[in-house]
Amino acid sequence: MSAVTAHLRSAIEPAAPVRGANALARKLLHHGLVHPHDMVEVLRLHRSQGGRLADLLLARGLIREERLLAVLAEIWGVGLYSDHSPKIDPRLIDAFGAVDCQSLHLLPCQVIGGGTLVATAHPEEFHRHCPRLEAVFGPVLMVVIESVLLRVRGAGLARLAETRVAACDSCRSYRAEAMRLPVMILALVAVLAGALWPASALLALVIVALLAGIAFTGLKLAALFGALHHRAEPPPPVVVRLPIVSVMVALYRESNIAPRLIKRLGRLDYPQELLDVLLVVEAEDLLTREALDRANLPGWMRVVVVPDGTVKTKPRALNFALDHCRGSIVGVYDAEDAPEPDQIRKVVQRFHARGPDLACLQGRLEFYNPRINWLSRCFTIEYAAWFRLLPGVEQLGLAVPLGGTTLFFRRAALDTLGRWDAHNVTEDADLGMRIARRGFRTELIDTTTFEEATCRPRSWVKQRSRWIKGFMMTWLTHMRDPALLWRELGPRRFVGFQLLFGGSVLHALLAPVLWTFWALPLGLPHPIQAIVPDVWLWTLILGFFAIEIVLIAFGIVGMGRTRHRLSTLWVPTMILYYPLATLAAYKAAWEMLVHPFYWDKTTHGEFDIGG
Repeated sequence: MSAVTAHLRSAIEPAAPVRGANALARKLLHHGLVHPHDMVEVLRLHRSQGGRLADLLLARGLIREERLLAVLAEIWGVGLYSDHSPKIDPRLIDAFGAVDCQSLHLLPCQVIGGGTLVATAHPEEFHRHCPRLEAVFGPVLMVVIESVLLRVRGAGLARLAETRVAACDSCRSYRAEAMRLPVMILALVAVLAGALWPASALLALVIVALLAGIAFTGLKLAALFGALHHRAEPPPPVVVRLPIVSVMVALYRESNIAPRLIKRLGRLDYPQELLDVLLVVEAEDLLTREALDRANLPGWMRVVVVPDGTVKTKPRALNFALDHCRGSIVGVYDAEDAPEPDQIRKVVQRFHARGPDLACLQGRLEFYNPRINWLSRCFTIEYAAWFRLLPGVEQLGLAVPLGGTTLFFRRAALDTLGRWDAHNVTEDADLGMRIARRGFRTELIDTTTFEEATCRPRSWVKQRSRWIKGFMMTWLTHMRDPALLWRELGPRRFVGFQLLFGGSVLHALLAPVLWTFWALPLGLPHPIQAIVPDVWLWTLILGFFAIEIVLIAFGIVGMGRTRHRLSTLWVPTMILYYPLATLAAYKAAWEMLVHPFYWDKTTHGEFDIGG
């Protein structure tokens, strides 16, 4: 007897941790479907890490899913339900619940004789669900099914993905037509005031714009001091038994991204048999689906197709795909992301070291193409300042607005929160506020993901307008009941919410009013000089230039904390960059009146040099 055979025989003795693993290992070896050396290694991992033996085999690419399911059907002495089997009765799915069918991998198929045929992709767990199945259907009979057939009720699940968040917390009740009349009246009043009292009207706008700018910049300044005094935490304890981590990557019109995405995520040093990567694509995005079909995806990656719905947004896709996740920790990446190799391990260790009230971890974002052009340099400076300020926001005890990627959640907390608002185009910022309102916490984690900087002005404005529109929508949604928001957030975080969301939007919209002060250094008169005493005029001017100086300081400090070696001489040129944000704010305001839920997609892969 060879050493490998002896080792293998000892590995599949009855001491295996999960019932059915022994029989599956023996049957696969008997049919010659898995090499003995590979089976020894997989059984060793199974003993140490737990989970399903079938999932480990698939993650390592040791067997194709259809062959594995056929062997499972043979072991349990049941049939294999396939595309050629009799038609499924959707009423049975509705009786049990489409969401539960998907999450439990169960599919009531049809009534045969005196029992109901129920298909499962995990027959070893079927007995646990029998009491509930029998309470609904009476006697049940088990068959094994291919997982693709669990989408029979896709349309209903798609609708559910759009309404996961409670109506009181969602922006889906927002009606653009109801906002048009108030906005038209406000615009008419502003035009009349400007025509009748031009200097006074301009002065009023200057004061509002300056207050908004000072408030938002003051928040950033406080966060900067908090970040500078932020102390690094000691390393968390080592996790003995690593959990399964699911990562969702929403793809839309990304037919050229699959090879690079596989390469980048393949650099993660987390055990691949515990890594569950879901590539989430829309049903109508045939180009991306065909590209993924042609790609040689590893066993730890799988495609989830989202059925068509009334909106086509990233949060809707994530809501649908979450029911397919196997992990107790769930992460979100963008298609062009290149995370640091040890990122998942750091996330697991931090969650292990914290209590269940820690719902989310947010990593830093930087760019791998900062030197493409001037716009990419400015975008890099802005990101460097923002993500180096976030620890200060956390240090101040404020609610942390999430970024759209490099986010990791406890799955249980995410379900408690109702997941993402499918109608909000900055679902991350909204979810960050709901995390704080429900008593959960978000922490920043010292790990970086590199992504592609948007380098074309048109693409940049489209992306930024979506972000600003989402800020507008998030502010309106959470301010439906200001008193309740005050009670749930507390005074400090309530004020922080107003400064961050309201202040940033007002500052972007009214910035052109403040730019009129550039006329004075050029020797040109300013319209409000005739009605404002000199001391007050210079107070307003100094306030404006103080904002500009602080913004420059943010950029310099932020760049100093990154690995980029961009010259600080680029930072003053940001005064020419900020007008793009104002243009994006006007676009966002217009869309709030005509297309509030429209997702203006950012094009990826134009300057993708991240490897």
